[in-house]
Amino acid sequence: MPDMSYRLLGTADYTDMPWKNGGGTTCELFRLPHPARPADFALRLSIATVAQGGPFSAFPGVDRTLLLLEGAGMALRFDGSAPVRLEQTLQPIVFAGETPVDCTLLDGPLRDFNLMVARDWGRAALQIQQLTVGASLTLADGAQHLVYLHTGEFGLGGQTINAGQLVHTSGTALTLHAQAAATLIIIEVHPAAAL
Repeated sequence: MPDMSYRLLGTADYTDMPWKNGGGTTCELFRLPHPARPADFALRLSIATVAQGGPFSAFPGVDRTLLLLEGAGMALRFDGSAPVRLEQTLQPIVFAGETPVDCTLLDGPLRDFNLMVARDWGRAALQIQQLTVGASLTLADGAQHLVYLHTGEFGLGGQTINAGQLVHTSGTALTLHAQAAATLIIIEVHPAAAL
């Protein structure tokens, strides 16, 4: 019988789609429809390949977390303020989706990871975990988690999870066992009803 405490997603489950502003494409890893507005998302994870600078798409009412996965990085100008350099990999930056943002690439194309959460639906907390070979990590009971494996591999419920795969937990406590040095992007999800 399959383990119903989590769902494993991979490249076959991801969707390539155009940016909202038409300036490029992104790979959508996960999308949870908004219960009040099914055409919109409550929570969305994606990875974008950014080949040129320009304005970000506007997402009113959405809290965004952005982090650099690969590349030299970018300078972000929020609503005309002084540029903020995002050049350290896996260092999150959080901002409101309605804030005007203009991006300048520092040195060529990059890939970034995006977490977006509708403010009227709930919130989500993102953290980075580095696991050495043989280390374990337990995800607490009572909260759903999304775990994206950026590098390495880990074991979960008798399965091997490889880089590029995403685990969506049901809220049951789960323990991950690193089978190789691993870098994980972990999102703890808190719908408003559970706050």
